Amino acid sequence: MNQQVMSFTPERTTVVGRYRWTICALLFFATTINYLDRQVLSLLAPVLTREFGWTNTDYANITATFQFVYAISMLFAGRVIDRMGTKRAYVLAIIVWSLGAIGHAYAIGVGTAVNSLLTTLGLAAVPVSVVGFMVGRAVLALGEAGNFPAAIKATAEYFPKRERSFATGIFNSGANVGAVLAPLSVPLIAEYWGWQAAFIAVGAIGFIWMGLWIWLYDTPERQRRLGAGELAYINSDTPVVPAAAPSADAPKASWFKLLGYRQTWAFAFGKFMTDGVWWFFLFWLPKYMSAQYGLSGPDMVVPLAVLYSMTMIGSVGGGWLPTWFLNRGYNIYQGRMRAMLLIALFPLVVLAAQPLGYLGYWVPVILIGIGASAHQAWSANLFTTVSDMFPKHSVGSVVGIGGMAGGLGGVLLTKLGGGLFDHYGALGQLQTGYMIMFSICALAYLVAWCVMKALVPAHREITDL
Repeated sequence: MNQQVMSFTPERTTVVGRYRWTICALLFFATTINYLDRQVLSLLAPVLTREFGWTNTDYANITATFQFVYAISMLFAGRVIDRMGTKRAYVLAIIVWSLGAIGHAYAIGVGTAVNSLLTTLGLAAVPVSVVGFMVGRAVLALGEAGNFPAAIKATAEYFPKRERSFATGIFNSGANVGAVLAPLSVPLIAEYWGWQAAFIAVGAIGFIWMGLWIWLYDTPERQRRLGAGELAYINSDTPVVPAAAPSADAPKASWFKLLGYRQTWAFAFGKFMTDGVWWFFLFWLPKYMSAQYGLSGPDMVVPLAVLYSMTMIGSVGGGWLPTWFLNRGYNIYQGRMRAMLLIALFPLVVLAAQPLGYLGYWVPVILIGIGASAHQAWSANLFTTVSDMFPKHSVGSVVGIGGMAGGLGGVLLTKLGGGLFDHYGALGQLQTGYMIMFSICALAYLVAWCVMKALVPAHREITDL
């Protein structure tokens, strides 16, 4: 088996071609833009909180709106992508999320209009700023829900199984690059041109990517830039199926049928337990650093850039880690799960972030950076478990189901955080709220791994869809 694995080394890929890595680069940049758009609000949260007088619960409600709409949209996004095809669906997704990102700049006008409608209907009005940003987050979430199902489906189309977690790790590291670029750019744009300009400038970048995607992407079978040797390599570990197997145009399996597989539940539970951890770090870290250490927007640039730079190592390294096990004779699933167990141990260091925080903000920054880096390594492998076991035509739907579960987990964690921070903040014990949240974040991965392993003890590929 070791000889078979070693036959698919980087040296061999130079013979069969490298166009699949161009597609991976496109997915990387799309994910970068996705997270740039997503993080603008969190970076401006201290400024917006002061300007509009938000409580932690107000901010939690705004961010939870994104997560709730994202969760529901993920379920349908996977289905739409499987039916529309990766190319058209990705274009639709980035148009919607770019318009949603830009729409945050007009939150006050939108909030005023919505409140007028609510008043006309005899319903209680929500503060204008809160409802306006909730609408903006909802539209952003609707479009961004398409990114990961489309990217995972494109990866399944363009990469053999043994390369998928590495390719996923690369494009998933775009989340980290976006998280690094955002604090380097957003506070400066807001300082010189206002917070509205930050939303508009970052949101407009998506339309540039859209042009490149339309120009460079097509399915492998129709891709003129893809050589016959590389196409054969892409399909080298695709099982031979009977002629009656579902084609790209065949009806897709229902959600209820997909939910009949333990593999679906394992993926969904892994997402439910861990997606909210990443979103908690993404949405609440600027507020944490402001509340605990008094840092303002420009002061956060370097710490956040360092933290999210660390996560790039986790994303790419975590995507490569299963290959280390494969080269030692383990099968795909064994290698994947062993890698994920090792990764699940690293977030435990987050337990020390609050107790050691008195040493200065760099201590929690580094410890949380290790935890966030582990999340990206975990995520790269978790996504790939779907394409490992499900046929390509159902990958988007399964990722959508898991994405919905992850979004709902994120809503619960965000609402819990907002409530805890307001409660303990009123008591003058805000650090206790953060200790509770950091503990949940630290332990989530081990719990998720244990349940996933119990549901799917060994590899079993789905062949009856």
